[in-house]
Amino acid sequence: MSKYLIKRILRSLLSVVAVVGIVMIMVYSLLDKTAIFSKDPVFSKMKSNGKQIYMMQQWEQYGYLDYVPYADFMLELLKSGQIDQATYDGAIKFGDKESDDTGLVKEYVELFTKTYDAKGYEVERLPADMLGKSKAYKDGGEPKLYAYRNVPVLLRLWNYLTGLITVDNIHYVQEDIADRGLTFSLYDPAYGGEKFSPCIMGNGTRHKYLLYTDDQFPYIHQNLVKISLGTSYSINKGVDVFDTMTESQGSFAYSTVTYPSGAVSESADNIHSATYVAGSLETGTIVTKANYVDDYTNVTTYKNGLSKMGYSFTIGIISVILSYLLAIPLGITMALQKDKLLDKLGTIYIVFIIAVPSLAYIFLFKAIGGSFGLPTTFDMEHPTWLMYILPIISLALPSIANLMKWLRRYMIDQMNADYVKFARSGGLSEGEIFTKHVLKNAIIPIVHGIPGSVLGAMVGAIITERVYVVPGAGNLLTKAINAYDNGVIVGMALFYALLTVVSIILGDILMSVMDPRISFTTKGR
Repeated sequence: MSKYLIKRILRSLLSVVAVVGIVMIMVYSLLDKTAIFSKDPVFSKMKSNGKQIYMMQQWEQYGYLDYVPYADFMLELLKSGQIDQATYDGAIKFGDKESDDTGLVKEYVELFTKTYDAKGYEVERLPADMLGKSKAYKDGGEPKLYAYRNVPVLLRLWNYLTGLITVDNIHYVQEDIADRGLTFSLYDPAYGGEKFSPCIMGNGTRHKYLLYTDDQFPYIHQNLVKISLGTSYSINKGVDVFDTMTESQGSFAYSTVTYPSGAVSESADNIHSATYVAGSLETGTIVTKANYVDDYTNVTTYKNGLSKMGYSFTIGIISVILSYLLAIPLGITMALQKDKLLDKLGTIYIVFIIAVPSLAYIFLFKAIGGSFGLPTTFDMEHPTWLMYILPIISLALPSIANLMKWLRRYMIDQMNADYVKFARSGGLSEGEIFTKHVLKNAIIPIVHGIPGSVLGAMVGAIITERVYVVPGAGNLLTKAINAYDNGVIVGMALFYALLTVVSIILGDILMSVMDPRISFTTKGR
């Protein structure tokens, strides 16, 4: 069993890597990379050379290329001691066009070009864009000089996979700070230091709180290890896909908050989420300076709703439970009453669900439910349990039909098997044959799909969530495709692939538990 699992896990991981690699090739190589700016409001306001520089900066941020401005090259020479301040000041500002370069400027522009040409970069110079015959630049028309090199897909894949899991450490902050290290406290300062709530805080780490406790499930929380599925370009700009799926939604949930400075106020700020932002305390607002004592000032907020994954999983898991509770007895009854009235009615229902497009019957159920006063869309401002009913029914009904169909088939196959005839001839009662043999063998293939159904609830149902405006994870992928949000596309592809292989492995294990005849080991003769 252990050898099987190890081999299966290794093969599964290779499959996941292959899937992510193929998706990356498709979205980063086959699609026009300028499409990612189609819904970028900042890009639409940029003009002249400024628009090109913005594109280069964004492409570097999202992994398309390495981008090196001339100013960064000169600053690196200054920091490394290769040039002094006077040389830097004399060479940093190049001419409006190449023919205007003289002296130090020409020398270091040529050095920049030669250096990055040798490294395989493309060096590009944008001449100044002037207002008519005046000496004034157009908006964004300043001259630009930079080098860039496209990132190969394999390198991008390697960078992505190696960055999936990050562990916070006290060397994250590059600036010089005092008292770099970890602090353990039995009384969390976020509760005014009066409540027994053990925590571990860091200084020099990305997160202020690495481990903390509170009265919210699962009661012990951590920021030490973070999962990064990729950064969103547009759907939730600058936020990681995993955070987009797991952060709460809705309106602000206010409570009494004790800030690091000791100030107390009614706020939705989550002090335990504080991350480091260099210089933020010095340049921050009056409120920021009054509430914080260091540069750990970037916090998320508490919301009164569930996360995208939370909504999807709640609806999905209830529909899965409902499906199995109804489909198993109905499928068994259909098999036991083959060709009778109940079997025919069940067959009509199965054929209807299979024949009618899912979008059609979802709208049908929505119209019927609405006529009875049930909510047909999600209202996050005024949530009620009634708004879950129609999405759950829309998800459960096709699952019920599918499970009924296959269980009926497996039951009938088993009842017509030779071993059942031998059991009858051996004197076993119909009840014993049914419970000990027929049902047990017929249920095994059904059991294999349980882990997939449960884990699949995490990613939601695309069509159902769009129809009922459920703020879940189901429609996140389609939104990303429409918005050319490649970071989300790759992250969701990885998430889907991981859930798929995990559910298959768990299904195999569950089958072996249900049926001792199934073994994942082979014995040599």
